[in-house]
Amino acid sequence: MRLDFANERVLAIVAHPDDAELLCAGTLARAKHDGAAVGIGVLCRGDKGQPNEPIANLADVRREEMMSAAEILGAELFTGEFGDSELYDSPASRRVVVDILRRFRPTLLLGHSPSDYHTDHRATSALVDVASWMSASTGYATEHEPLAEPPVLWWMDNVEMIAFEPHGYIDVSEVVDVKHRMLACHASQLARGGDENLSPLEEVMVRQYSTRGAQARVRAAEAFRFHASWKRIGAF
Repeated sequence: MRLDFANERVLAIVAHPDDAELLCAGTLARAKHDGAAVGIGVLCRGDKGQPNEPIANLADVRREEMMSAAEILGAELFTGEFGDSELYDSPASRRVVVDILRRFRPTLLLGHSPSDYHTDHRATSALVDVASWMSASTGYATEHEPLAEPPVLWWMDNVEMIAFEPHGYIDVSEVVDVKHRMLACHASQLARGGDENLSPLEEVMVRQYSTRGAQARVRAAEAFRFHASWKRIGAF
């Protein structure tokens, strides 16, 4: 069985500039290959993940890195401009995420799992949950038109697959190279490979897609849970 993303609009909203590469870029690449429109929303600037030799303008560097990665994928890029570890569910942050959804108008939305390790990931998860509903509310006014209906919502795998039982897998074997080329754009973070507080990103990514692939009987896969809530789940 193969899910066809043709004619869909697939948007991933993540916390940091390299999160999509680790957790869902293969699915976005699959969707793009099928003919879908794809987008990435990055809510935090990535301004605090300094390598051993600090970068004075790190947020600007990381913006350039994520723009380069999005260009490889052919994805529309949206940014939230929140500081790292300063993201939380508030009226202002809800409005930012609702506006991203209303601008891109996804049919399928990918977001962080509510149980992932980083506070920014969990905050993004909460914001994606509420914004996926509010984006279709005619009573919530912004400068952009409400969606006709909320998008289907899938939770992405947790980093290192901890405490995450997938509902389904997407075979990304044929687009693994896209994940690697996109991750290579994030030189400022790859330079942190020796940081004891951060596992080498490429090793994490390979371990993640290889393990999920073995579970799904393919070379490489990305895992998701379906948000089983009214109007956020759909049939395929």
